Amino acid sequence: MTVDAKIKLTPDEIAAHTQSVVGHHYTVDDYYEVGREEVRKHALAVQSAHPEQWSEAGAKELGHDTLVAHPTFVSVLGITAQRKLFEEVVTGYDMWQIMQTDQRLVYHQPMKVGDRLICDVSLESFRHITSPDNIDLMVSKNVIWNQHGEPVMTTHTSLAARPGLEVSPEVAESLDHVMIKLDAIGEPGKTVTREGDPDQDDPTERPGAYSAISFDTLTQGQEFEPKRFLVTRGNLVNYAGVAGDPNPIHFSDHVVKASGMDGVVAHGMQTMGLGATYLGELIGDPAAFCEYNVRFTSPVYVPEDDSAAVDFTAKVKSLDPESRRGTIALTAKQGDKKIFGRATAVIQFN
Repeated sequence: MTVDAKIKLTPDEIAAHTQSVVGHHYTVDDYYEVGREEVRKHALAVQSAHPEQWSEAGAKELGHDTLVAHPTFVSVLGITAQRKLFEEVVTGYDMWQIMQTDQRLVYHQPMKVGDRLICDVSLESFRHITSPDNIDLMVSKNVIWNQHGEPVMTTHTSLAARPGLEVSPEVAESLDHVMIKLDAIGEPGKTVTREGDPDQDDPTERPGAYSAISFDTLTQGQEFEPKRFLVTRGNLVNYAGVAGDPNPIHFSDHVVKASGMDGVVAHGMQTMGLGATYLGELIGDPAAFCEYNVRFTSPVYVPEDDSAAVDFTAKVKSLDPESRRGTIALTAKQGDKKIFGRATAVIQFN
């Protein structure tokens, strides 16, 4: 069952429909092929200069047969994979009013150039809150496979939406003036014939250590050197283009003022990407990420006439001598304001 997006529904009706489609599962019709230049463009967008994302020779020195994508490269294909979910299944919400609150990335092997990625999408859970405001909380899951039937990544994305929020004429006009206008969108057709099994257990494979630093060099509680990233409006626009996310709250002062927001904000996945860039430099080989979890608590506001400074620090939270894996706790701040409420990465060390 789908709901006609043109029909005005009450928050309770939207919630009832969304609850009814929990467990809905589909496989995206078209595969996503990881390209050499796309890997580099995304690395640039998250300010990563790591050699395995830029140089075949550098990647081979680290034990890889081609360029390896940044740990948050999944954001490039995520919007395409989720589009059907919010256009045909979970309907009644304006996409620009949906906020990402948590992101969990579970790595089974690195994404690399030449991978043809097939994505199974499902709505995992839903909760409707009525007090003090109507807020809908939902979790979607993507299980991503390559052309060889091998698992590559499992993602869990937590979202918060405000159903029934009235859009003022001023905001509606502002959106019309800044949103992308297209005469037509090409139809790629159906290139994936398999249908994922909704009852299949999540994959459990984890990547190797590759050229990550030695487990024996680490101690619990160890703190790492901090790093600052500068983010400008140019960074925001570049990331929006690379990730294919046209939400105007990331570039339009006109829209954010009409909406009553404090200012233009960075993408959540952009700041998560900067964190992964920082951690990738610390551990030596970003391909050794096993898991990366972030709870988004405060946006990064980027002024029109200056840079926004985002400061990262990290320390070893725990170490497992048997598996030689470690958990690193990550802190991100803009001034005194914490951007992440909780952020950890599990790494497979040598």
